[in-house]
Amino acid sequence: MIRGRILVIDDEQSIREFLTILLEKEGYEVGTAESVSSGVERLHAEPFDLVMCDLKLPDGNGLEVLQNARRRQLECPFIIITAHTTPQHALDALRAGAAEYLSKPFNVDDLKIILDKLLHRGQELPFEVPEFIGSSQPIQRILDLIPRVAATPSTVLITGESGTGKELLARAIHAHSGQAGGPFLSVNCGALPEGLLESELFGHAKGSFTGAVRDHMGLFAQAAGGTIFLDEVGELSPPTQVKLLRVLQEHRVRPVGSQREIEVNVRVLAATNRDLDADVEAGKFREDLYYRLKVLHLHLPGLRHRGDDVPVLARHFVVRTCDRFGISKKRLTPDAIRVLQAYSWPGNVRELENVIEQTVALEASEVISSGSLPEHLRGSPESNAMTTTSLPEEGIDLEEHLNNLRLSMMRQALERTGGHQKKAAELLRLSYRAFRYHADKLGLIRDEDGSP
Repeated sequence: MIRGRILVIDDEQSIREFLTILLEKEGYEVGTAESVSSGVERLHAEPFDLVMCDLKLPDGNGLEVLQNARRRQLECPFIIITAHTTPQHALDALRAGAAEYLSKPFNVDDLKIILDKLLHRGQELPFEVPEFIGSSQPIQRILDLIPRVAATPSTVLITGESGTGKELLARAIHAHSGQAGGPFLSVNCGALPEGLLESELFGHAKGSFTGAVRDHMGLFAQAAGGTIFLDEVGELSPPTQVKLLRVLQEHRVRPVGSQREIEVNVRVLAATNRDLDADVEAGKFREDLYYRLKVLHLHLPGLRHRGDDVPVLARHFVVRTCDRFGISKKRLTPDAIRVLQAYSWPGNVRELENVIEQTVALEASEVISSGSLPEHLRGSPESNAMTTTSLPEEGIDLEEHLNNLRLSMMRQALERTGGHQKKAAELLRLSYRAFRYHADKLGLIRDEDGSP
């Protein structure tokens, strides 16, 4: 069943392709356009339930598409997306009538939540107790701790690499807690500009800034009686760190532009992939806030340190994907399991889930063997480049070996940043010019101008 029709307008082919794959997997029908004119043309010709539009387009500003739609009395919600994030851009977008504003690279889970809110807000969606799965010793220890952590009102800091399941763990804690009957609200602290994040967390009063046409209740107030999850809390700016510390100390928030404080009764869970100890030492993160957040601490290890969990998770994702696609059950052969366990999983559980979903979709038979898996998992030169550290007896083509390693790392960086090349370059500690040079040389990016 189609959940809705979404139009994606972006001049970057990689972003259009990435969003098309993501949204179609979620059950949406997707149309694309690459400019203001082509976007307006598609909106004139076809009905859409939601539009995702880049702010900077080759022939103008993405807000022109929104304004054109409103003049024609099209009420479908708009999500404005851009790499050029400033508070003023965000406020301009909201003032023009955008429902949401996302900065690149955006968090996929956040996007899914926003789409559910905008397109399915009238449906009663029951809260599901998340399945936190694993048989390895590190995960078994965490599973044993969940009921005890959930039984306390204390703030919890969850640490771990991207893709390890930090929000899933937070949802499991909430589901087993005394707040389970209340809301669970999540916000990515690194995805919003500072001014907009403060308004999102604490709310704002009508007239407090340009575009504030009504009072807005922040997430802390909306989560009353439940849990608020602060993802990527290490990305908070120093001024917002001060405001959050005050909320944790006094259990009260003051909306932006208001003289009135609101008492809040909410459980706070926070997560980060940063080393906050090092950030505190470097003066980038407040020590007092750090210890307020780290009353209880849970660490999720990377999947490469949880080898026993790979078969359990892989089989679970196969069953779940088959159920979701409405197809007969498939099974993993022992040789496929061995290949999956041998891989390093730099993208962690999220990468494993994506690989299984892709494999299930493409494998015609009911048996998933090692040959069914993506090539880079099956011992291709690119995959071997990740693990080969000693000189083989027969020697090695060092230049080819290094190129394979470079290609693998660059692909993973692009996947992790949603196709955003400058962010990918930063992950690899490369200048943008060097990244573009190697990408062109290796044939990784074609027919793009490289602009974010």
